[in-house]
This record gives sequence, C-alpha cells and structure tokens, in this order.
Amino acid sequence: MKRTFHTEVAYAIGLTALAFGTALMERADFGMSMVVAPAYLIYLKVSEYLNWFTFGMAEYCFQAFLIIVLALVLHRFRRKYLFSFLTAFIYGNVLDVMMKAVNLIPGNGIPLKIACYCLGLVVCAIGVALLFKTYISPEAYELFVKEISLEYNFNINKTKTVYDCCSCMIAIAMSFLFVGFGHFEGVKLGTVICALVNGWIIGKCSSFLEKHFDFIDAFNFRKSFD
Repeated sequence: MKRTFHTEVAYAIGLTALAFGTALMERADFGMSMVVAPAYLIYLKVSEYLNWFTFGMAEYCFQAFLIIVLALVLHRFRRKYLFSFLTAFIYGNVLDVMMKAVNLIPGNGIPLKIACYCLGLVVCAIGVALLFKTYISPEAYELFVKEISLEYNFNINKTKTVYDCCSCMIAIAMSFLFVGFGHFEGVKLGTVICALVNGWIIGKCSSFLEKHFDFIDAFNFRKSFD
C-alpha cells in the first residue's frame, strides 16, 4: 500500500532540498545547475560592487523577472504567480543559510567536489519532483515549466529538459558577455551534464514518488493558490 505524503510537507521538504542541492553544487565548483546559473552569474557580477548582495537575493530578483516573462507569454497574470515569488523569496533566504552551512565542510579535493556535485544534482532533482506534487506555487523556474506544459499540453519532463537547455545557453552567453567572465564562470562541464540529465533524473524521482506515495492535501487551501 502507498503511504500518505501531505502536499504541504512535500513543499517544505522540496524547497529545502532544492536550496541544499544548489549550495552543494556551488561548493563543488564544477558549474552550477543550468536553471540557477543565470541568477548565479548576476550574483557574481553585482556582488563585485555590492558586497551585501547575496546569491539568494539574485535568485528572487531573477525569478521575479521570469514571472513577468511568463505572464507576458501567456497573456495573463494569476494570483499564484505572486505566491510563486513568495516561494522564491523563502528559497533565496534558505539558500543563503545553506551556502553558509555547506561552506563549513572541510577540504577542497577533487573527490569531495565530485561527491558534492553528484549529491547536489540528485538532491535538486528530488526537490523539484516534490515541488511538482504540491498545489503551493513553486519557484518561478518550476512554475514556468508547469504552466507552459499545461497551456500547450506538453510532456512536463520533456518541457523541463528543453527549458534547462535554453537556460544553459543563456547562462553561457551571459558568462561570455560579462567582463571578466570570458572563461565561463559558473557555467562549466557540470552545467552541461546537468542540462542533459536533470529532466531524466527528475522523471525517475517523480515515478518513484508516485509509486510509493499518495500526495494528499492536509489543509483545504488549494483554491487559494489557483
């Protein structure tokens, strides 16, 4: 029999896992996830001039821009888009905490970096898969994929892969254009690998979750997020 997994718990765990996985990948320095790479590049550039500007701040600023783009593409603005920004704000602050925690890990050798990268990749995929199971508005990245796939009846995992590849290309262009980032800071081999396999891993995680759990709302708040 399947176990009950409350969607609100899936939201909390998914958001925390996503922040932790992102922090691990930053620690590995093999290249950020293609999804967060644009925001990471903004963080690197702006923090050169504003030392108080954090990765988390760059995340929710960039996601606010992405929500605006989504509204323009679909020619509508829904209340859940505001909740998505709130999720991005919470995620940004959790990410800053996770960044500080992960940076306390001693050592800087290649084996440690490989372990951080692989673990971060899987943890991020689990986080995204969990966020897809909840009614609470996910981050703008996941919201964009979810809304586009529903609007045009696309397979959500394939849509995710296409979005990831596009995000990777944008990040490469940003890294090349930013002064001092001609060596593709934040966009490395790990970013390309992530772009190619992330959608597949998320699909496997989603299948596992669906096989073993029934996602049920603990509270009657679903209509509030429509």
